[in-house]
Amino acid sequence: MSPYQLVLGKSCHLPVEIEHKGYWAMRKINMEFKEEGFTRRDLLTELDEWRNEDYESSRIYKERAKKFHDLTIHTKEFKPGQEVLLYNSRLRLFPGKLQSKWSGPYVVHKSNWNGTYELFAADGTTFTVNGHRLKPYFKSDVDRGLEVTKFNDP
Repeated sequence: MSPYQLVLGKSCHLPVEIEHKGYWAMRKINMEFKEEGFTRRDLLTELDEWRNEDYESSRIYKERAKKFHDLTIHTKEFKPGQEVLLYNSRLRLFPGKLQSKWSGPYVVHKSNWNGTYELFAADGTTFTVNGHRLKPYFKSDVDRGLEVTKFNDP
């Protein structure tokens, strides 16, 4: 801080002539410009090296994250005649506490090359959906008509 700034609490704005003379005085006092230039160049080179290391580590991290994500993706293939449940994506804001997001069961009529499936509804209509919105439907014992026995502790 300059003495002016210490006393008055704000920086001093000098006229151009005085500021120019001050620059030349500072230049005379600080004669080692080449050495300072070399130091500055070395610091900039080091900064570039750090930046390149960061880019490389970021690239490696992204590759690992992509590899892990790709491992968790499972392709779903459904055969014609198989029963599936359809994810209802329209229940976004307030689906209700106990309302299921899955509807169905529907029967797969035909599978297309691009991952879409034609489904039969219970009323006989057919419609096409993306395969990512489907999951296999497994009948429970109650749906199969089997009697479920409950064990009572004595």
